Amino acid sequence: MTYAKDTSVTSESSRAEIERTLRRYGASSFGYGWNPASAVVEFEAQGRRIRFTLPMPARDDPAFTTYKQGSRVFKRVETEAVKKWEQATRQRWRALALCIKAKLEAVECGISEFEAEFLANIVLPDGSTVGSWVRPQIEEVYAMNRMPELLPGVVE
Repeated sequence: MTYAKDTSVTSESSRAEIERTLRRYGASSFGYGWNPASAVVEFEAQGRRIRFTLPMPARDDPAFTTYKQGSRVFKRVETEAVKKWEQATRQRWRALALCIKAKLEAVECGISEFEAEFLANIVLPDGSTVGSWVRPQIEEVYAMNRMPELLPGVVE
C-alpha cells in the first residue's frame, strides 16, 4: 500500500510543511528546486548540509496516460492523465514530508543521532552526497567478499 496515495494535500502545502518542520527542529537554511525528472530539497542543520532528491513521475508514463479493461489498453483523455500524474506527484511530496519529520523526531527523542538518520543525504564538499559516494564502494566490498585495507599498500 502506497503512503498517501489518495492525498488531496497539494505539493506546495507539503513543501511548506517540510519547511515549517525544519524550522521547528532548528534548521538554519532551506531551499528547493525542481526539473521534470526530480525535485530537490536541501537544508542545513547541526552543521551539515542535507539534500533529498525526490524522483518525479514522468507525465507521459503509461500508468497515467493509459488504462486497461480486460486485455485491452486504452488511452486516457489528457485531463484525466494530468489528474493521475498530479496525484502521484502529491503522494511523493507527502512521503518526503513524512520521511523528514520522522527522522527529525527520532533525533529529537534520542532514538537516533542526526548523522545516523541523515548520513546518506549529507552533502560533501564536492557537491555529492555521502550515499552516492559510498554506494559504489559497498558494491565493490561485497563483490570482493572482503573488507578493503585501512591503509592501501601497507602490509601487516
